[in-house]
Amino acid sequence: MRKATCFFIALLSLFIATSCDDTETYAEQKDEERSAISRFIKDSAITVINEAKFKEQGYKTDLSKNEYVLLNKSGVYMQIVREGCGEKIKNGETTTVLCRFSEKNIMTDTLQLTNDVLQFASIVDKMSVTNNSGTFTGSFISGESIMASFYGSTSVPGGWLVPLTYIKVGRPENDGDEIAKVKLIVPHTQGHTYASSGVYPCYYIITYERGR
Repeated sequence: MRKATCFFIALLSLFIATSCDDTETYAEQKDEERSAISRFIKDSAITVINEAKFKEQGYKTDLSKNEYVLLNKSGVYMQIVREGCGEKIKNGETTTVLCRFSEKNIMTDTLQLTNDVLQFASIVDKMSVTNNSGTFTGSFISGESIMASFYGSTSVPGGWLVPLTYIKVGRPENDGDEIAKVKLIVPHTQGHTYASSGVYPCYYIITYERGR
């Protein structure tokens, strides 16, 4: 973990944008964020669908059309690449979830953080998640999370929890079983502390697997 943390701190020092022009208002920063998200959607040839269409499709996104659903409550855009195996996290249940991810700062078009690289194949981010009547809360497990080490907080970004309503979180047991995988566009309001304070959106590719 120490080597990984040093690697990512170096990456952070090169790429992360945490400061802003002191003359900018919060409203102006939000306008810039919205513009950046719009450009990213256009440049990535993303087809955005609404929640009604998402429900009509059985809570699936059409990969052939590069569909993402805009979830109005959170402002997160989500593509379900794989629904996953096993079961959804049940109401009242607390479980450990293992994640591999890559994080891109949409404003600067740079990769900020990832544990999904060969040299760190043994490292996963571990978080404890609870389903409270459909509302998910989570915290990274200290010492077992690059996100927590990197950003200095065990709070799981809200955007990471959004997919849990729709995906199964299990462990592969049979041939053909695959863990859940999603792609997310996460606005600063649903991001980690740096994104929140810097008012910038992040693009994530994340897999979810149930821990033991």
